Amino acid sequence: MFKKGSKLYGIFTGKCPKCHEESMYTHPNPYHLSKLFSMHERCSNCHTKYKIEPSFFYGSMYVSYGVGIAFAVAAFVISFLFLKTSLNTAFIAIIATMIVFYPVIIRLSRNIWINIFMSYDKSIASKNKLSEAQNK
Repeated sequence: MFKKGSKLYGIFTGKCPKCHEESMYTHPNPYHLSKLFSMHERCSNCHTKYKIEPSFFYGSMYVSYGVGIAFAVAAFVISFLFLKTSLNTAFIAIIATMIVFYPVIIRLSRNIWINIFMSYDKSIASKNKLSEAQNK
């Protein structure tokens, strides 16, 4: 399910959606806030251009709304239903969750958005492995 070549692998690792070899981000840690949106222009492995068109990742804002709702619902369920807190405490838990996980939500949304439009290409991955073997 999370193996290389699956959409979920590309989404949760932030790797190139075509070859799953290189991270799309210059800094893989989303909590390095000054570099949160900093991405490579192309994959150094398969040369896939990440920004298909200008302002491509604006569409990920719509995805981030859904991902944020999922995080908020999870925070509510955990705090209110499992931990049996009051509604006020559950509301505070939702706000804290959204603040703490904001960088993760942003990156996850971008990964989902690009993986909607691009898919893993086994021929690219195998071609790159072959050329690496020849270079050794």
